[in-house]
Amino acid sequence: MFRRVLLAASGSDRVRQLVVATPPTRRVVDRFVAGERPGDALDVARRLAGDGIAATVDRLGEGGADLASARESTAAYLGLLDLAEDAGLSGGLDVSVKLSALGRLVPDGGRKICYENAAEICARAAAVGATVTIDAEEHASVEAAHEVLADLRRDHPATGAVVQAYLRRGVDDCRRLAVAGSRVRLCKGAYRAPRDVAWTRRAEVDAAYARCLGVLMAGAGYPMVATHDPRLLALAARLAQEYGRPAGSFEYQLLHGVRPHEQLRLASLGAQVRVYLPYGPDWYPYLLRRMAERPANLALFVRALRSRA
Repeated sequence: MFRRVLLAASGSDRVRQLVVATPPTRRVVDRFVAGERPGDALDVARRLAGDGIAATVDRLGEGGADLASARESTAAYLGLLDLAEDAGLSGGLDVSVKLSALGRLVPDGGRKICYENAAEICARAAAVGATVTIDAEEHASVEAAHEVLADLRRDHPATGAVVQAYLRRGVDDCRRLAVAGSRVRLCKGAYRAPRDVAWTRRAEVDAAYARCLGVLMAGAGYPMVATHDPRLLALAARLAQEYGRPAGSFEYQLLHGVRPHEQLRLASLGAQVRVYLPYGPDWYPYLLRRMAERPANLALFVRALRSRA
């Protein structure tokens, strides 16, 4: 129930105003968001690199429905990649991009606009030794996102996909994407969706994730295991061993600010580990979805509110 309430709140302007205006919110934001500027995120990426951990950087913001905001987002990603190259951090860096931020929702020609903007980012990323992952959004956008992904992969085959395991279509998507050279991030999913489209109970979502993970690990692609669930992390390790996958043939992805000791533990074992680093001032929807995903995150926020003096 709390998950549904929080996901509904993530789209509420009224709740947004209340949460943003609450001073203790800043402490929670600072834990889960890597700052408001691209340089802030790259500073965190540098520290992670010192521990043998890679990064995927996401400029927070979604849903822009005009050309100006789409170009602004595109320019921001291009600038981020240039900044990363200048800092010596672009090699092996990944950037996570939402197509809605690149113009998908523009009424006239949105699909073409977001494709062209994404292609420009992919080209710049390839030039500096980085990669791009097309991030997940609401369930109604999945088919269009996969179509754009297929177009992008013709010229930029390293472009990553994201599968949300809570969607009932997830296993079929994994089967289609688990091909040689295909980078696929598997996450549980954090957007509202009706029950005929998505699994809604925690046990159902966990079981769906396990099924999807089995397909990806058995396939020829490059799975990116995005979860903090100890049981699913252990399952990934067992499946990798079962299918004879060396450490460099898949990676674990964890969120900035969540289980940092586990990030270090996995890296110390020789696993490929990547941390998702969101940055930017438009953090509200992201924060609410993180709290919806894990009760521990909500508890952290409540403690911050109670500590207000």
